[in-house]
Amino acid sequence: MIAITQRGIVMSVQKAPLTAAGLIAMLFAATAGSQEPPKTPIEAPAEPNAIPLGTGGVEGQTAKETWYKQWGDPFVRNVSRATLTPFLPERSKANGAAVIVAPGGGFRILSMGNEGWEVAQALNARGVAAFVLKYRLQRTVEDWAEFDKGNPLMAPTPGAPPGPPNFAAMMVMPLEDATAAFKMVRARAKEWGIDPKRVGMIGFSAGAGTTMAATLQSTENKPAFIAPIYGGLRAVDVPADAPPMFVALAADDPLFGKSDFGLISSWQKAGRPVEFHLYQNGGHGFGLGNPNRTSTGWFPQFMLWLEVNGMLKGE
Repeated sequence: MIAITQRGIVMSVQKAPLTAAGLIAMLFAATAGSQEPPKTPIEAPAEPNAIPLGTGGVEGQTAKETWYKQWGDPFVRNVSRATLTPFLPERSKANGAAVIVAPGGGFRILSMGNEGWEVAQALNARGVAAFVLKYRLQRTVEDWAEFDKGNPLMAPTPGAPPGPPNFAAMMVMPLEDATAAFKMVRARAKEWGIDPKRVGMIGFSAGAGTTMAATLQSTENKPAFIAPIYGGLRAVDVPADAPPMFVALAADDPLFGKSDFGLISSWQKAGRPVEFHLYQNGGHGFGLGNPNRTSTGWFPQFMLWLEVNGMLKGE
């Protein structure tokens, strides 16, 4: 992992503006000389509210889902059954808005605390229902000692042919899982006290890539709003009905901080609503934020943006 911030660092592969080989080279450069804190295996936490999405398994997966801690945060790997965990606000606070939350981790791990549960709880405190998506991942080696040797984002999938990873193939399962999540949230909207017309998605790093895929590679999800946080910013083709988009990135992000911000320009040129916050510092993987970093301000700005765009009020 990239020890740039105090929290778990993850990578987005959302239609990256580099070749696969170039992105891997950039990751090696970013990690060179950095000191990574130890990983500690932990028991799988209780997830009593996690709902299976029924999207199938992972081809060739024989390893069990396992958890560990790093930077004080919980991570999971070898996820072969996708789930969606509802976090519902107090009824007195609920405003009917809902957000599907996609953690990051380079499609090999998921930062469930920093980019999942903590974000959901922060949304709940503002009256927004949140649904943490634990999507299926690429396989990693089952043996803990082998996995613990290096950066999990650089580890090859066991049995995969040599050469750079196929990022398009990596996106297939997360996109299927995100689509199933949108279907479930809208189907149970009445039960959960949410407005099916105000269901959006936020994703971090690889989760930002999943968010963009759910928006641009599917005609059925139709999120009411999206928030890709420290994801890739390559220019894209923007549909006429693209949702309002909120983007946050740190200028010192080792992966995307020197981007040309083509994604922002694409939304602007298409005449679609977009808000972009480029913070002086924060690195990559900052979640809700780290002390003494300007990127800590993104979440209040995101909530203000939702309010101004009418997402926190029903018709």
